[in-house]
Amino acid sequence: MDAKNDTPSTQKKGLGGWLILVGLGVVFTPFRLLMNTVPAYEPLLQSDIWDALTNPDSAAYHPLWGPLLIGEITFNVGLFLASLYLIYLFFTRHWLFPSFYIGIVLSSLVFIPADAWLVSIVLPQEPMFDPDTTKEFVRTLIGALIWIPYMLMSQRVKETFVKDQQDLSPALPVAESN
Repeated sequence: MDAKNDTPSTQKKGLGGWLILVGLGVVFTPFRLLMNTVPAYEPLLQSDIWDALTNPDSAAYHPLWGPLLIGEITFNVGLFLASLYLIYLFFTRHWLFPSFYIGIVLSSLVFIPADAWLVSIVLPQEPMFDPDTTKEFVRTLIGALIWIPYMLMSQRVKETFVKDQQDLSPALPVAESN
């Protein structure tokens, strides 16, 4: 609040400051997901690899291959769709943006090691955290350590993401003044 006239300060409002970095990340995330996910799964779905991994008569078969791959693809498609929605929330300054952003980051932090663990069950000879998995987890963890506290404590975030916020507090009777 501005002490001179009791109006909110405009210095900490709007898509400026550190929110510019958040916005860049939000905008580029769907493209990064596509660039990483499509090349990884496209050959799997367009060839006989899927049959080799999910057919009990195949030497490469493991009963968890099908659920693991379907789970990975489902999570990545969901993450892609959520990231598109996150762009909408960000640029409309919707009050759900900070919570939705934190939810996406936390779900990724849980999914990466859970997926690595399941892959290590299917492929016990492979390290649980290969270099790519480790890099992705560390990148996500560092981002979480920086941006989750920012989303929770920043005055700019609190004053920017207010669109369509409903007053969920119970209506209090207004005292009449004489």
